[in-house]
Formats: sequence, structure tokens, C-alpha cells
Amino acid sequence: FADVFIVNYEILDRHLSWLSSIGLKGVVVDEAHFIKNLTSQRSQNVLALASRVRQQTRDPLMLALTGTPLINDVEDFDAIWRFLGWTNGEKPGPELMEKLDATGLTPADKAFYPEAREAVISMGIVRRKKKDVAADLPDKLVADLPVELDDEFGRSIRQAERELGARLAAKYRRIIEARGDRGLAAGEIDEDIVRLVAHGELEESKAAGSGNENVFTMVRRIGQAKAHLAADYAVQLQRSVGKVVFFAKHIDVMDAAEAHFKASGLKSVSVRGEQTSTARQAAIDAFNSDPDVGIAVCSLTAAGVGLNMQAASNVVLAELSWTAAEQTQAIDRVHRIGQGEPVTAWRIIAAHTIDTKIAELIDSKEGLAARALDGQAIEPGSSDSVQLSALMHLLRQALGKA
Repeated sequence: FADVFIVNYEILDRHLSWLSSIGLKGVVVDEAHFIKNLTSQRSQNVLALASRVRQQTRDPLMLALTGTPLINDVEDFDAIWRFLGWTNGEKPGPELMEKLDATGLTPADKAFYPEAREAVISMGIVRRKKKDVAADLPDKLVADLPVELDDEFGRSIRQAERELGARLAAKYRRIIEARGDRGLAAGEIDEDIVRLVAHGELEESKAAGSGNENVFTMVRRIGQAKAHLAADYAVQLQRSVGKVVFFAKHIDVMDAAEAHFKASGLKSVSVRGEQTSTARQAAIDAFNSDPDVGIAVCSLTAAGVGLNMQAASNVVLAELSWTAAEQTQAIDRVHRIGQGEPVTAWRIIAAHTIDTKIAELIDSKEGLAARALDGQAIEPGSSDSVQLSALMHLLRQALGKA
């Protein structure tokens, strides 16, 4: 009785049966990042509908649209590729398999992965840059503000970094001594062993949680040490340019910032993960419409997607993310279509600590991601996580080859 049926994710389950039986010629999934979790009922309903449509219609129109970066790893694409019919979750579908076979390579070949990426992109991934969507969108600038942690807290952080580097170096040397140098020149470093040691440390850190000193606890301590400095800069910024969005990763950093804003006589709102959707929207509305609200203190993970906070044109990133996409998502809460001012994101970076390297790695990964989507060749090792790359940097530094 209609040519197009529009349904939202929340009620798809109660309409799945009849939609599957009326001979649809295709399915368009908007906000496709919402189906990336294969265990969710939402994803299962969409995949069930897509499977039924493919059974009934030869070469159906299947489109997955999203303006939100997928920030974790290839698993984020699994459900979307299943929806598109490119894979069944266990092996590539016929069309993708044909393209992979045409490379003449196997996963044992180092050249396989860039070729496989290109094969998947050629299947129908279309990337549109924001400037192509809205040519009149104002410029966006990410500016770094180094701060000195010159108190006892800062000295303890630098000492912890040295101790972590020394521990990694000791593991590296034990492996080298056990296997022999195998022709390494004097002072030469075996990068494969560097990666092996760093990967082992990363896995141990994930398992240990916050009980032991590791790269995660170290970065959290840096965030705590920067909290007052970042909040003080946000106060100065707010008084000179107006509304500011303040992003942090950890709750204690957000708490410290809010206390500083209150002591400074500034009214702020908070956007956090534990809030109800009603409370969160009330905070956003107050920030956008109440002239007395000067700062929004936001969780980097909870407020990084889907929110519109374009009443501000300045963002303070008090803590760094582990991914370039998460940082971009946070900035894009302000840098949105409809924004009338150039947007500046101020990254607060602890000088002479691993914070500086993490910022460099985030920028590097962002450039690599852009080049990968544009089909350019990417150097080996570029897919390493920021955490792994940071640990490798600490190890090289300890070995005298930073």
C-alpha cells in the first residue's frame, strides 16, 4: 500500500514479520553505527530483515549510512558488512571473495591486508568529507597548550614513566640474551621484540586494572595533575570568548573542574554517562539557551556522539583520547552544520611526559585513517593502537633510541 516504509529501530521488532513478507526491493539503514553490536536486539532485527529481503529479491538495494566514525576495530564493521551481504560472519560473501581472490594473495602475505582493504572499499564504501556536505561550514583548528607539571605530582609521574620504561627494557634485554643477538649491530634494536614486549605489557595492564602502575593508570594520573590547569584555562577562555565545552575522560577530573568553575563564580552544567536521557538533554538545553551557563563539563565517552552544543565555538580537551575518532567526535559536538563561528579545540598537554607522545600518535593515526580511506598505501605497523605505540615509544626511550 506504499512505495517506501519508514520505521525506527525501537519498534522494528513488532513490524518485522509483515515487512519481511511484502517483497521489499531494498533496505536503507540510517545511523548505521547503531547496529554495530551484533548481540543487540536492534542489530539482530535489522540483519533478519536484510536476510529475508535478499532471499526474496535479486540484487536488492542495500545502503548503510552514518556520519559517526567507527572507532574501535574491524569488528565495528562486521554487522554492517553482514547487512550489506558482503560476509556471513564466518567468511566473505561471493562478491567479496571474488575480489579477494583477484589479488592473488593470502593472509600469509604482508601485502594482503592493504589489498583486502582496497577490495572492501571498492565494494561500495563512499566517504564524504564534511566540507563536501556543507561548503560553508567554518574552519576547525586543534591547538595544543603545553602545561608544566612542576610540582611533586608531576615529578612522581615522570619517575613512574622512567620506571615503566626500565621494566620494559629489562624484559627486552632478557629476550635478546635468551635468543642471542642474531646479527644485531651494536646499538641496533629489534623492532619485532619491541612490539612483542609492548604488547605483553599492554595485555597485562588491561588484566591488572587500576591496581598496578601501568600505561592506563599513568595517563589517568596525568589527567588528574592537569585538571586544575585545564579548568583554569577554560575559565580564562570563557571570560574572553563566551561559552566553552570542557571534555575529560575520568570522573575525578570532571569533579575537580566543576569545583574550580564553582569557586571561580562560573555556572556550569554536566553531561555524564550515568545521567538519564532527560537530565542530559536538560543540561544541553541549558547550555545552549541559558546565557548564565558558561561551561558544559562533558564526559569524553558519554558526550562524544550525537549531541549538539554549537552555542560554543571553543572546546577544551583536558584529557586525551586513545583514538583520533573519539577526539574528532568530541570536537564535532560544536563543529556542526549551523555553526556560525570558526571552531577551536584546545588540547591541554602535559609537557615532558607521555602525554606529548600520545597527542603526536593521535594526530598520526588521524592522518593514516584519512589516507587509508583515500586508498593510499599505509606503512607496516600503522594499525598499532595508540596504547601499544606509546609503550613502544617508552621502551625505545629507555633503550636510548626514542
